[in-house]
Amino acid sequence: MNAPTQPRHLPLFKVILHNDDENSMHHVIDSIVELTPLNQEDAMSRANEAHYSGCSLLLVIHRERAELYEEQFRSKSLTVTIEPVE
Repeated sequence: MNAPTQPRHLPLFKVILHNDDENSMHHVIDSIVELTPLNQEDAMSRANEAHYSGCSLLLVIHRERAELYEEQFRSKSLTVTIEPVE
């Protein structure tokens, strides 16, 4: 009889929003609210952080979903990168 296997935890990835000089703050905030579970206030905070600091951590989520967010933000002309959580 085989021992029961433990569920495997999916590795987590950071979804990081980068500042750019092309998009309006309004577009960035609306896109964050539309694409993520973040509310208007949190989206505004993240957008401001990216604007003034160069980047902002939006979410920490499993890789497949992080890659989807990366594609969705790209379709709105916004730069998002993903990095593994260490």
